[in-house]
Amino acid sequence: MIRKLTLIILLTAFVRIAFGAYLLIPMDETQKNHLKAYGIAYWVVQQEVEVSWLLNYRGGSFMCKYHELIEQECVIRGVSYQIIADAQAHAILLEIADPQANMDEVKLHKAPKIAVYSPKNKLPWDDAVTLVLTYAEIPYDVVYDEEVLEGVLPLYDWLHLHHEDFTGQYGKFWARYRNAQWYQEDVRINEEIAAKLGFSKVSQCKLAVAKKIRDFTAGGGYLFSMCSAPDSYDVALAAEGVDICDAMFDGDPPDPDAQMKLNYSNCFAFKDFQISHNPYEYEISSIDVDPGQRRVNQANDVFTLFEFSAKWDPVPTMLCQNHTMLLSGFMGQTTAFGRKYLKPDVLVMGENKGLNEVRYIHGEYGNGMWTFFGGHDPEDYQHFVGDPPTDLNLYPNSPGYRLILNNVLFPAAKKKKQKT
Repeated sequence: MIRKLTLIILLTAFVRIAFGAYLLIPMDETQKNHLKAYGIAYWVVQQEVEVSWLLNYRGGSFMCKYHELIEQECVIRGVSYQIIADAQAHAILLEIADPQANMDEVKLHKAPKIAVYSPKNKLPWDDAVTLVLTYAEIPYDVVYDEEVLEGVLPLYDWLHLHHEDFTGQYGKFWARYRNAQWYQEDVRINEEIAAKLGFSKVSQCKLAVAKKIRDFTAGGGYLFSMCSAPDSYDVALAAEGVDICDAMFDGDPPDPDAQMKLNYSNCFAFKDFQISHNPYEYEISSIDVDPGQRRVNQANDVFTLFEFSAKWDPVPTMLCQNHTMLLSGFMGQTTAFGRKYLKPDVLVMGENKGLNEVRYIHGEYGNGMWTFFGGHDPEDYQHFVGDPPTDLNLYPNSPGYRLILNNVLFPAAKKKKQKT
């Protein structure tokens, strides 16, 4: 607290010294480190200094009043910046305000408090979001079933789910890894947590957690989910009160009529999907595209971001900020979402039109919002169990990781609902 107050006092003093000067952090191809630039924007907002996010201006640049401490932080973190005069900043804002320009200014005024839903035991894969949060130097807390059911989520603005199986089937890893020590340990820990919290099955515990996350979102929270979490989350909600787990997962056979009993109205994003009853199949449902039918390889696996109206659709515009609109695809347990399984009100923000698959989707739930992103790691095309984590020092300009950080920074903006 003392350090923060000192910074605020110093920054206030530098306002007087550098009156009329602004600091611009470009986010186009001239930026040396896009990922750490988000961390700078977050840090500045933490110091209670307002930041302008210039939507569609040079890749979604950031601008704030000039302070020497901010300049020093940019230098330390290796982030490109420009010091511009008041007249230049005013000219940029006039250019953005032009009704014919697909640009807008959004004020970032509060550093969002971030939680990552993640098990405390070590699993043999990494999490792209925690990797990039750490690299960008954006602080976060780790929460899991006990904390969620104790009611901590309303303390946070933003919640991330990654590579989690909310159906209680342990990611469908049983067929290949049931004899692996990490898998057996994961089963043991989850069963212990479920029993401690009063549940007879892990699937029941995970459903209770999923419903708490739903309440968090409905109450105004922001949910971001990647890889297998998006479809397993919706499948778990649809299967409320229905046993979809086979005996090797919960000790008894599934309900033979489980498919007919699914309630799609409980879902955030998906409808009409088929659950996978085969314990040997590394899939939870038909939501994920069939990798055997994709007919692409790493060289031509790409997806395109949609362009939205910055002035009329600021939310998806913020979420799609990038220095390129064509991104390399990457695989995961859930790689992409079949278009036919999307609910009609889901907003598609990124797709491979030729394959009729969507990669990046968004929607509203109650007073909150959610974004689902297919794939496991934007810079590791096919990440296998046991592979080392990606070194983001090698990918400081990753457009895929930029999408994650757009979502992290989004709750800092003054809330604007989509206009219809």
